[in-house]
Amino acid sequence: MKIYGDKQSGNSYKLILVTSFLQIHYEWQDIDTKKGETRTDSFLQLNPNGKIPILIWNDGRVLSESNAILNFLAEGSDLIPKDAFERARVLQWQFFEQYSHEPYIAVARYIKHYLGIPEERRTEYESKQEGGHKALKVLETELEKAPFLVGNSLTTADISLFAYTHVAHEGGFDLSMYPKIQDWIRRIQSLERFKPMHSV
Repeated sequence: MKIYGDKQSGNSYKLILVTSFLQIHYEWQDIDTKKGETRTDSFLQLNPNGKIPILIWNDGRVLSESNAILNFLAEGSDLIPKDAFERARVLQWQFFEQYSHEPYIAVARYIKHYLGIPEERRTEYESKQEGGHKALKVLETELEKAPFLVGNSLTTADISLFAYTHVAHEGGFDLSMYPKIQDWIRRIQSLERFKPMHSV
């Protein structure tokens, strides 16, 4: 199978992590979004939405949206709870990640870390801080109850939220304010077969 992604993207990193944890073999295809490689005709034939990551499965079928791919790859493993309610909690956190976390943490990181906060985007960058801290506080509160987001072991919920949270400082978020999040980050980084960002 092939994964099309960008090593600097948290959404792509989710798939690097899950394939490492589960020892899934794949071929990586690097896509440079800044050069417009997701807008080419050939890429748009694979994903009309023009976004990464995408997975091309062994039989040629294409799957997009990072959390959908993540859960598909983890199906049948210990990263997906067997209990239906616990599986729903995983999805709950993944919807939270896409709607209440990523739009603030990831966008602030992109504006600050990769663009250097150009003046024309300063107001947008500053507007992301409140929403980002709100999301981090939600995570901090949950991680006061258990070592992982859904119970006592790693699930795809943790992988989804870890991807951009562990680099939130690159978007101007001071993680020293969130000791439980810091513990959780270290806990995941200490797991066997953990792979750091930017490594494929």
